[in-house]
Amino acid sequence: MSTKKITQYFGKVSFAILICRIFGYIRDMFVAKFFGAGLFADAFYAAYRIPNLFRRLLGEGAFSASFVPVFTEYLNTKSKEETQDLLNAVFTTLFIILSILTILGIIFASEITKLVAWGFEISPKKLELTITLVRIMFPYLLLICLAALLLGTLNALHIFFLPALSPLYLDFAEIIYILLIAGYLLSPIKGLAVAVVIGGLGQFAYQLPILFKHGWQLRFKINFRHPGLRRIFLLMLPAMIGFSVEQINSFVDTLCGSFLREGSVTALYYSNRLMQLPLALFGIAMATVSLPMMAKSVSAKNFTELKDTLSLSLRTVFFIIIPASVGLMVLAEPIVRLLFQRGAFTAEATKLTSQALFYYALGTFAYAGTKIVAAVFYSLQDTKTPLKVAVLALSLNVVLNLILMEIMGVGGLALATAISSIVNFSILLIILRLRIGKVGLRRIIETVKRTLLATLIMAIVCYLLAYHFFPWSKFLSVIIPITSGVVIYFLLTHFLKMEESKTLFAVLEKEETGEL
Repeated sequence: MSTKKITQYFGKVSFAILICRIFGYIRDMFVAKFFGAGLFADAFYAAYRIPNLFRRLLGEGAFSASFVPVFTEYLNTKSKEETQDLLNAVFTTLFIILSILTILGIIFASEITKLVAWGFEISPKKLELTITLVRIMFPYLLLICLAALLLGTLNALHIFFLPALSPLYLDFAEIIYILLIAGYLLSPIKGLAVAVVIGGLGQFAYQLPILFKHGWQLRFKINFRHPGLRRIFLLMLPAMIGFSVEQINSFVDTLCGSFLREGSVTALYYSNRLMQLPLALFGIAMATVSLPMMAKSVSAKNFTELKDTLSLSLRTVFFIIIPASVGLMVLAEPIVRLLFQRGAFTAEATKLTSQALFYYALGTFAYAGTKIVAAVFYSLQDTKTPLKVAVLALSLNVVLNLILMEIMGVGGLALATAISSIVNFSILLIILRLRIGKVGLRRIIETVKRTLLATLIMAIVCYLLAYHFFPWSKFLSVIIPITSGVVIYFLLTHFLKMEESKTLFAVLEKEETGEL
């Protein structure tokens, strides 16, 4: 796979994710304006984390990491009929398992909620509302995980752009609900939970015609003994933790945040959402593209190509995500103020959220790096190594949470997550280097050094513009520093003659219509 084709796929996925994130932030702004950062928002986001956590454990993260390498192997070594049989067996089994889990989740919503939001027990009203919302939203788990199956299938077929747009249906469902319906209901927060389920249905239904158009079907066919199915689920069990470490960290953060001042859970949610923008645009986009590419290299036993893809992926992502994360740190408060501070979302909520965002952003490069390096292990059909490292990182996160939350409050929880993610990435990279040999670390380190130099100058300019030249304007204190920062950064990297700058501009070239 050529560098040009990888960067073109990367560009398509990044653009699709950008569109989804823009609408996602519009959705969050409407939710923040309508519900603020108090009891209702805390209950909703605590409840939403439960099916969302299962989604990452059973859906997009762990499932894709297990399914894509095996499905890619079948595509390259088996007939289409055999590959279709595998897809049918996976779909049927997944549907049965998810249906059972959804029913159990609804039945045991009280016990699950008390585990996730333990601190809510001091407020019976908040706890009861959260339990109700969990029951309403649990069917989202079934729908979104089936949507993840379609996403993984289409990615393995090298169809990236259209499937990456599917999250728009969740955004549209919530936005339309708040604009047209919420104001007429006695309990609007419950209606928002229903909108989440409708959004999940939209994400699944939207991708079906794309799959059919490319000659594939989804049929119910029970075959629990299918060898490919057994391999996928054996790989999936450890991957449920290894590939979803940031979601499990968020789960732990929510639990700890429920013991802090009111609004802390909401602050963690919104700050994490903002941090997720560069991570999704670049880290997740590159991991989405590189996993099927690396799985194909492994099936062809071309390990030189595998290493080249890894090196290119890390260098390209670090080149973009390091300045983006530093920009979030410098402009944390102006960004939160611009996006959310209106209606019931107060200046105090802005301060709390921007504090968490600052510390979350410290680990953004590690979140992205972990996804790419973990993808190498999954392409090798090794999910146990990422699991072991993830357990270590999670243990560290819990210990640091307990220590730092007492000292720094909500910022301490975010910092603990960042530190544990950096440790996770570092250990994974060291183990991979020992297993497959040189992975181009010198080139990666050289890219990071030059990137940090350009980023430092960019950060100084952004700080001066935001806090000394335009502090009087919500809009200008964000837009002008960001625009100026982007221009300055790329001018500096061009002056430093960075290869990654040329790679990025290759992505921005006019692309062919449709999927490559």
